[in-house]
Amino acid sequence: MPTRAAAHGSQGRPQARRAAPSGHTTSNGQRQARADAGQPEHFDETDLYRDVRPALAQLRADGLWLGIAGNQTVRAGGILRELFANDVDLIGTSDDWGASKPDPEFFVRVAEAVPFAPSEILYVGDRIDNDIRPALTAGMATALIRRGPWATIQWGTDDAQRLPTMRVDSLTELSEKTVKFNAQGN
Repeated sequence: MPTRAAAHGSQGRPQARRAAPSGHTTSNGQRQARADAGQPEHFDETDLYRDVRPALAQLRADGLWLGIAGNQTVRAGGILRELFANDVDLIGTSDDWGASKPDPEFFVRVAEAVPFAPSEILYVGDRIDNDIRPALTAGMATALIRRGPWATIQWGTDDAQRLPTMRVDSLTELSEKTVKFNAQGN
């Protein structure tokens, strides 16, 4: 079946330049303490990678259904919904769904939220362990993006070479690669 939907998930904020250090986990209690101290989590347009807006516009022009899904708080989900209200069809967070990557339930939630079969979903992520492997297990096509510390560390590994359906250095490559993938009868 052709890819008709693209969902992006990544370590830290989807497509954001500033992210928590790899392996760093922040409990809800720590987040709340920061918010109570007047320093709640925050990000805005200036935190997005430069390729995000052009890539989303091209993928939308290609007729794809678009979603952003990741390990995020409810607050981050609200910020993402404001940033991408006119750009994507879905913002889904681990806090919204009660399941975090790489838990298979997270990918079940993605599949339930997207109005297409899992085989028609292209899941884009920057980690083999958190994104690519579980998305493949859920029956989705995958794209590994070379972005952030984990992708840099994992890019040359055997799994990073053989597991993803496609590999990209920029989100703007997704349009052409998805068209080619679909033209091959996928």
